[in-house]
Amino acid sequence: MYSLLHSTKDAHTDAIWSCAWGQIQIKDYGEDQDEHNEKSVDCIVTGSVDDLVKVWIVNIDKLELHRTFVGHSLGVVSVALNSDCSICASSSLDSVLILWNMKTGNKIKSIMVGPIELWTIAFSPDDNYIISGSHSGKINVFNVETTKLEQTFDTRGKFTLSIAYSHDGKYIASGALDGIINIFDVHNAKLTQTLEGHAMPIRSLCFSPDSKYLLTASDDGHMKVYAVQHAAVVGTVSGHASWVLSVAFSPDSKYFVSGSSDNTVKTWQLNDLSCLNTFKEHNDQVWCVKYSKDGSNMVSVSEDKSINIYSCTYG
Repeated sequence: MYSLLHSTKDAHTDAIWSCAWGQIQIKDYGEDQDEHNEKSVDCIVTGSVDDLVKVWIVNIDKLELHRTFVGHSLGVVSVALNSDCSICASSSLDSVLILWNMKTGNKIKSIMVGPIELWTIAFSPDDNYIISGSHSGKINVFNVETTKLEQTFDTRGKFTLSIAYSHDGKYIASGALDGIINIFDVHNAKLTQTLEGHAMPIRSLCFSPDSKYLLTASDDGHMKVYAVQHAAVVGTVSGHASWVLSVAFSPDSKYFVSGSSDNTVKTWQLNDLSCLNTFKEHNDQVWCVKYSKDGSNMVSVSEDKSINIYSCTYG
């Protein structure tokens, strides 16, 4: 059973385009606790057109603003967390990729990747690299420690709107403005598959946590599920009335969630591609959706400046 837990209105002063869910360590100021003790709490990172990256602590009935990162100038379009949530990465249309220290709030490094529009970023599963996609069609691979460009994958000039790393570290997938999906073999540094399942831009894509499936979302209003091993379509999912802007798998790979410009959030069951729930609380397009690390909750962010948290209980 899915249900809306709470909604934070006006979380930013402009549209929220991206989010990430993680867990961080914060000081515990309990009555019988030394203030230097730490506890693990869920957090949500949001990136907005207002140029800010915000870190929120997830409480039972509300979100609490933990810190704000300031450094971009043309709207934050993508945010990502490494696996232990020690580093946050953010990208903007200002052609800058910034790495932030989640514990101290300090900027670690700014990486100039311009003059290009930097649309999407993701960490490698081992956290050693961060990949970026842009309108140049190139996927750049940066070393997180040195911030140096180590490798480039060529999508043959296609505007890259979305990228994802498979959880086993073997593949990078990219989605382009023309609806083309490219899958690269990371170890051999070569293009292995080109998929033409959509007729319109691929706004979002993600691998299932078990690395068996690739899920894609498009402006054509459809989602497609591909078997990674054979690069074959195993299902097409319809149900949104407009562009599908974001998709994400649950940690157990059994479910996925989608957000759309029809203002709704939908949850789906992978085995039969059935729609489980439709949420209509947003009053503008939903730019990003994510599951919590344990799969017990979801988050959605929207053009309406709000952050919605949902509870997930599976029957």
